[in-house]
Amino acid sequence: MKGMANHHRVAIILLIAESDGITLDQIITTLDANPKTIGEHTRRLYQAGLVNKKYKGKFVEHTLSPYGKMFARFLKSFWSVK
Repeated sequence: MKGMANHHRVAIILLIAESDGITLDQIITTLDANPKTIGEHTRRLYQAGLVNKKYKGKFVEHTLSPYGKMFARFLKSFWSVK
């Protein structure tokens, strides 16, 4: 849970959850963030088992692991509570 205590990581998880596979460049563009920062955060999410990586030529496609999907649902539940 400590690994998710960062606004970039939360945003990345939610962004990947909304896509059907997204590249690092697409994440960087969508979040308008520093490439090195986003690269490090996606690496840590991968190490935590929340994100899967699939290599497609020179691009790396990111999807959520089953645990990542569960965590994204957990995060989204906070927005539905009023």
